[in-house]
Amino acid sequence: MTKNMNRKTFLLALGALLLTFSIPDQAQPADKIWKIAVLVSGTEALNKPRDQGLRDGLHELGYDEGKNIALVYRFADGKLDRLPQLARELVEEKPDVIVVGGTAVAVAAKKATSTIPIVVAGAGDLVEAGLIKSYMFPGGNITGVGRMSPDFFGSRIKLIKEILPKATLIAFLSNPKNPGHARSRNDAELGAQASGLSFHSATAQSASELDNAIANAAKAGSSALFILTDALFNSHVSQIAQAALKQRLPAVYDRADFVEEGGLASYGVNLPDLSRRAAEYVDQIFKGKKPGELTLVQPTKFDLALNLKTAKQIGVAIPPDVLAKAAKVIK
Repeated sequence: MTKNMNRKTFLLALGALLLTFSIPDQAQPADKIWKIAVLVSGTEALNKPRDQGLRDGLHELGYDEGKNIALVYRFADGKLDRLPQLARELVEEKPDVIVVGGTAVAVAAKKATSTIPIVVAGAGDLVEAGLIKSYMFPGGNITGVGRMSPDFFGSRIKLIKEILPKATLIAFLSNPKNPGHARSRNDAELGAQASGLSFHSATAQSASELDNAIANAAKAGSSALFILTDALFNSHVSQIAQAALKQRLPAVYDRADFVEEGGLASYGVNLPDLSRRAAEYVDQIFKGKKPGELTLVQPTKFDLALNLKTAKQIGVAIPPDVLAKAAKVIK
């Protein structure tokens, strides 16, 4: 009796094991349409390069809109107070994944859902913002591509020193509402001190405060303006660039469109490439991976852009070796 029971138990266990191996992991219907929600802090027009990067990345992995994916968008148009409501609207769409760019957008998405996977296509310090446990083991429902490498601030400060070798005081423009700026400012200030520079703190948490913050930085005797990455600042690059130009204050940001709007220089990641790489995380999640188990990666390639017209207008001479490294030059 016992012998027969053991044999029966063994056969049942073997059958269950064979059945497990015969079923594909996270099998999905061949005709499934994956729904991807995209939350954007800026306008649709400004987001086009990043959107194309995401679509290109998805296409390379076999995903195309109308074939096996559906894309749903919400744009805050620079009005960051709309992000929470827009995030909730996207959650109601019951997407398979939400793609976001920037810390403020990630925060809004995280507050709206703790279950739907969120893929970040570039953001500041997500650990400092309380969104992930670590970049190696994020936990929770957020993963993706970071935006800051460990040497990012040091490289931007080095750029300022190369362009302005006599610089002594740098103003850091930050947003008190940005949950990652406290640590980012500290990192930037440590980098400035290591380069023998003093720093001036300039803050703005609304568009109406930007002009005064930049004017005060100039009055403090700042040699240059170092702008920390922020959704508010991203939405007002023209205002910041023109305010710095008015004060004849050399300004460095991490977005090429800042230079196009009159800023002196930008040094940062290729944003469309971040979105393209984010598509790889979307693909892994569709294949059954949990976002909390997917290590976040940091960018390794940074591009320099310069505006020689602005340089001439504010009396700054760009060294030939710096000019030679620029991926984009506006004359």
